[in-house]
Amino acid sequence: MADILDGKIARDSYTKGLIERSKRLFARPTLALIQIGDNKESAIYIEQKKRFARTIDARVEHIQFKSEAKISDVEMAIRSLNARADIHGIIIQLPLPAGFDKHSLIEMIDPAKDVDGLTDANQRLLEAGTPNLVPATAKGVMSLLDFYGIEIKGKKAVVFGRSRLVGGPIASLLSARGASVSVCNSQTADPRAVSTQADIVVAAIGKPELIDASYVKAGSVIIDVGISTLPEGRKSSTGKAIAGDVNFAAVSPLVKAISPVPGGVGPMTVLSLFDNLIVSAERSAAK
Repeated sequence: MADILDGKIARDSYTKGLIERSKRLFARPTLALIQIGDNKESAIYIEQKKRFARTIDARVEHIQFKSEAKISDVEMAIRSLNARADIHGIIIQLPLPAGFDKHSLIEMIDPAKDVDGLTDANQRLLEAGTPNLVPATAKGVMSLLDFYGIEIKGKKAVVFGRSRLVGGPIASLLSARGASVSVCNSQTADPRAVSTQADIVVAAIGKPELIDASYVKAGSVIIDVGISTLPEGRKSSTGKAIAGDVNFAAVSPLVKAISPVPGGVGPMTVLSLFDNLIVSAERSAAK
């Protein structure tokens, strides 16, 4: 049976370091979180962030707008937060209601406070191999691999998905660490042929349990980034109402190590967001 790459264990270990770094700062690390509308899943994720912030003695300033808010009011809030010295990070909680342009709002955030790592400026630095603030999920994947001592240099890796938030950044980070990286998407002719050659498989496509035993080779390492709520009455291969991109029951007997869903990459994403926040606060304190 595969080793389980438990994100909760890794997060709790890394959290100790964040607490110490937070204590050394003169001012509390402060995250401004902009929420537009009342998406129920967003509310759950926001509470997770607030709870983790309390753990490391950081602060979350939660700015809420109704779904019918004027775009100009949101833009004004971002400009104000950019100018405030006591704000070290700014994120816009996704998804956004219809009528709001995600990219244009994210681009208004000062790249030095872009702790989600989604501005074009930070994306270009990452692609160039000189990262500033790295998207939290991608950073979390790398930290999870490191915590469990997974060798990256010289390995073949495949990433399913190429989004700005996850797939693309993970591919860049793996490549920067010396892996030979292939990216598979809906246009890839034979993804199984690519995937079965890989030592590390990262699934970030949002398609429940697409990756089955036919996609992996024996002894590989599987990182499952996907998480989907299944239709009522349907269960995952492990009997849960949510599923990752990997069929855990079919794949886990074959591979060396695998991250579970939930409890794998998810806890590492929140950790990495606040690691970015503390990095930003440390840089601000050094000025």
